[in-house]
Parts: sequence; structure tokens; C-alpha cells
Amino acid sequence: MARVMIVDDALFMRQMLIKILVGEGHEICAEASNAKEAVEKYKQFKPDFVTMDIVMPMMEELDGIGAVREIIKIDPKAKVLIVSAMGQQSLVVEAIRAGAKDFVSKPVQSTRLIEVIKNILSS
Repeated sequence: MARVMIVDDALFMRQMLIKILVGEGHEICAEASNAKEAVEKYKQFKPDFVTMDIVMPMMEELDGIGAVREIIKIDPKAKVLIVSAMGQQSLVVEAIRAGAKDFVSKPVQSTRLIEVIKNILSS
């Protein structure tokens, strides 16, 4: 299966995503709690897939959308899935324009998450 990096400022959210993804046979190669760390760890670990929260504390003027842009600059074929709260539609649209492949809303439903990841990985 895929090597995945999980990016979310909330530890409980990262743990929940890890449980779902490991249960599906994926390997968690990295975790990041902010956008700057996400870009650094993407360079270091080169995951097959990234789950990205878009609303996180700003680190050096970089938010989740900025992280998507930076990751796409590093790797134009990067597969980034936005995992975001319901009221964030305009940010989700901006993230998709920046290069994210799709989005899943929080609270995450494991069946939807698994389905979207399968679709992205097979594309």
C-alpha cells in the first residue's frame, strides 16, 4: 500500500487518521503538526500520499494551502488530500486550485476517507 504523511495540528486527529490508514494497510512514514514542518518532512520522506489540514497555526507565513503549493512545487505529481472542517469551502477550493487532489470533511468518516484515497492513488 502507500506511504503516507499526515499533517494536522490536532494530535487526536492525526491519531484517528493513523488508525484508519494503518487499518487499511498503509504505512505512516511521517507526521507534521504545521505547514512548515509538512514541507520539510515531504522533502525528507517523499511520501506517496499526504493528508493535509488547511487551518493550522501559521508558521513563517505558511498555512495548509501554502504547504500544498510548496509540496506541488517540489513534486508536481504529489497526491495531497485536504482534510478540513465543514465551514471551510472557500479554503478547500483554493487548496484544490493549488494542487490538492480532493477533500474529505471533518469529522472524518472512515469509509469516505478510504474511498477517496483509493481513487487518488489509482489516478
